[in-house]
Amino acid sequence: MARTKKDPNKEPGRIKQMWSVLQMTRRYDSLAVWYLTLAFLLPVLLGVALAFIFSNPGEQIIGFILFIVAGVLGGLLAFLIVLGRRAEKAAYSQIAGQPGAVGAVLKSSLRRGWAASEMPVAVSPKTQDAVYRAVGKGGIVLIGEGPRSRTQRMLDDERRSVVRMLPNVPVNFLYVGPDADSVPLHKLSGRLNKFKTALRKQEILAVSNRLNSLGKNQLPIPKGVDPFKVRSSRPR
Repeated sequence: MARTKKDPNKEPGRIKQMWSVLQMTRRYDSLAVWYLTLAFLLPVLLGVALAFIFSNPGEQIIGFILFIVAGVLGGLLAFLIVLGRRAEKAAYSQIAGQPGAVGAVLKSSLRRGWAASEMPVAVSPKTQDAVYRAVGKGGIVLIGEGPRSRTQRMLDDERRSVVRMLPNVPVNFLYVGPDADSVPLHKLSGRLNKFKTALRKQEILAVSNRLNSLGKNQLPIPKGVDPFKVRSSRPR
């Protein structure tokens, strides 16, 4: 029988994908291995300790084994959770400071209850600084991508446009850039959820639709970069 040829377009298996993610994370995060090791070992050691405390290996061998198996499974789960978070941080560290980085976060990491576009609502042709907009339970959040000294005026202009259309909805600012008080890229999604609740689910959709009618999110500029497919820019 003739051997079936492997499809070059076939996606790699889960184990191979996890190994690739682990290698990428370890390359950009020197502490990742230590965090992952602790995440796996702590539940395993806890399972072994509970096995000796509550089960006698000579009399209750099944219960003893079950405690250890539960510890191993808990260690694997903790390992995967920590790997996902450290991998996301490592991936976003590669695109931090690039135009479109905020859009990548809004596209791939935005939690439920938020509506946003990977396309900025305002951009500076000269500096590539941009303003992004998100709508959620905290109201309207305008995110400046670039130094605060350059994006502040852009944010103020956008807020005036928003307030004219929706005067009763709170407008908040966030800054993602080189400033010391800026929000790190990998923490942007979590930071959005720290604003005080101002809108309900139905109101979020209504506000988002109303803002989209401004037509500012159709600017002829590139979309946010994909942090997991980022490539170094070629010299001109």
